[in-house]
Amino acid sequence: MREVIVGRTTDAIGEGVAIATAAARLAVKNQILVGTIARGGVFEIDHYTDVARAALLTMAKESEEAAELLIKLRKRAKGRHSDPHGTHDYRDRDVRNLRRRAKQSTGVAERLRSMAEDSAALHALVEEARAAAWGDVRGNLDRRLRVEGMRPDQDPDYAQMRDARMQALKLVDLQALSSQQRARRKRERAAAKSAEKEVGRAGRRAQGESTRG
Repeated sequence: MREVIVGRTTDAIGEGVAIATAAARLAVKNQILVGTIARGGVFEIDHYTDVARAALLTMAKESEEAAELLIKLRKRAKGRHSDPHGTHDYRDRDVRNLRRRAKQSTGVAERLRSMAEDSAALHALVEEARAAAWGDVRGNLDRRLRVEGMRPDQDPDYAQMRDARMQALKLVDLQALSSQQRARRKRERAAAKSAEKEVGRAGRRAQGESTRG
């Protein structure tokens, strides 16, 4: 029975983290759309990393507050055996469930705070949000292009849509290319540094063998 409860708690924590992560991704996506498309800004991954961190920490705090409330309800319910008067009027028989729910909320908060300190997880979340933002923009453009059959000079919204397309290009294509290039250069520098160290170690070994000879 204990293994079943532990497994259920772990699953519930994973589900809670997934829901919170999806909410954070949505918040970042909306910020990207507002900052880059609506206001014509430039996508800066560091800025949106901060946005993602703040969103995760906000939801972690909410989970912690939920855990604190559940602990209070559990203590109030302990030893009470009369009939409840409402949905949240808990009794002694609810203590175990309340304890498990508090543990789940605490676990979700801990996982979210850990993610908020993990730069790789934050960057992945931001990249997913950017892809989702581009998906929204591209979908809107595709739908509009399928509907429109007029020439640019006949479309009163052509200039606005052209600006949106250019912003979308900066948002995804150029920024993604730049990000990929930075990541590639970083890998190349790391590989070169590793190779340089290996050459140095080989040289020292060879020198040591020559000295012993």
